[in-house]
Amino acid sequence: MSPRIALSPVPEPPYDGEKFPSQAPQTAGSLALDTPPLVWGPPGALPDERGLRHLGQALAEVLSGRRPPRSVADRLTERAYRDLVRAGRMIHTSHPPFAGGVRVTEPRDGAIEMCVLIHCGRRTHVLAVRLERHGRQWLCTDFETA
Repeated sequence: MSPRIALSPVPEPPYDGEKFPSQAPQTAGSLALDTPPLVWGPPGALPDERGLRHLGQALAEVLSGRRPPRSVADRLTERAYRDLVRAGRMIHTSHPPFAGGVRVTEPRDGAIEMCVLIHCGRRTHVLAVRLERHGRQWLCTDFETA
């Protein structure tokens, strides 16, 4: 007899006032954030494109309900994390999101803004993310999607 495989429900962000479950985040089928947090290198250095694309991918997975928000909490400021939890599911798709090309601008020293194309089957979304240097680490301070 072969083992039976069952799908788990898509995790939803907690409502205001709810506590997080104590279990580890379920990220099956999602891109694992195997890269270390985005760390500031020598003066003038920006995070590498691969790290930025992985962050965009993880945020798209959260915004499509395929990844719990707490799995990216160490890469966001407290305010941005609260906004992410409050946003809930903003990308509605039956296909897993896929982060495409990344465009980066540097409006000032210590701040970057990136735009990532998120492919979701026939539909494409745009994810805009602002990151600022906090000590040696780059943290997401704001995001927007359309």
